[in-house]
Amino acid sequence: MTVKRNTWQKDAVRHALSESAGFVSAQQLHQVLHAHGSTIGLATVYRALADLLLAGDADSITSTDGQLLYRACGTSHHHHLVCRECGLTVEIDADQVEAWASGIGGANGFTDVSHTIELFGLCRGCRGL
Repeated sequence: MTVKRNTWQKDAVRHALSESAGFVSAQQLHQVLHAHGSTIGLATVYRALADLLLAGDADSITSTDGQLLYRACGTSHHHHLVCRECGLTVEIDADQVEAWASGIGGANGFTDVSHTIELFGLCRGCRGL
């Protein structure tokens, strides 16, 4: 894997992403950056996000409407519980998911099973609790 150089644009995108409460779109990050006076173009935001994903500094998920969303994240394997209403995101421990995925794979003759699992629901705040 080729290590990409760090740029002020990538640093700005990384910072904006780390300030976000949950998963956000590239367009949302672009709007936040511009609201703070940045001149970064949308294409540059997409390139920076792609680099952050490759480096393990960000995660991405596909929303229920098919849009790719991004979040600053740790590098250890984990899964997310995401509020469909407000976007609140919680990293969840994956031990039981790992055992389930390996078991399903093995039962069907697969080895070296990998997976991506995102759980969507409504958080307490959005349910009014």
